[in-house]
Amino acid sequence: MEAVAKLKNCPMSARKMRLVADVIRGKQVDDALNILRYTKKEAAVWMEKVLLSAISNWEFKQQMALSADDHDLIVKTVMVDEAGMLKRFRPAPHGRAHRIRKRSNHVTLVVENSIPFDEEFVGDEEE
Repeated sequence: MEAVAKLKNCPMSARKMRLVADVIRGKQVDDALNILRYTKKEAAVWMEKVLLSAISNWEFKQQMALSADDHDLIVKTVMVDEAGMLKRFRPAPHGRAHRIRKRSNHVTLVVENSIPFDEEFVGDEEE
């Protein structure tokens, strides 16, 4: 089973965020959280929040008291796309203006369990 978490309009360039996304793609959730916690980039703070949200969404989607620790969640996909850009002007010498582009991005993170559910266990919970 999969769960998705999205972060929209993060005030950082997509290129900087992709550096962190490439590090955690395909890793176990526990390993990814440890990597993000000790990475010194600002993007790691944003990515950690998205990953925790995806884990929470996975647990909520189960409709049972299942823990994410028991099912070995992995980071299946991480997509970082460019979002809208704020355009500003800064005064320059000789009456000119230089363009300032304040970039932002969208992050989509998908987690998936690597251990399948026990059908008998799931059936007993519903009754």
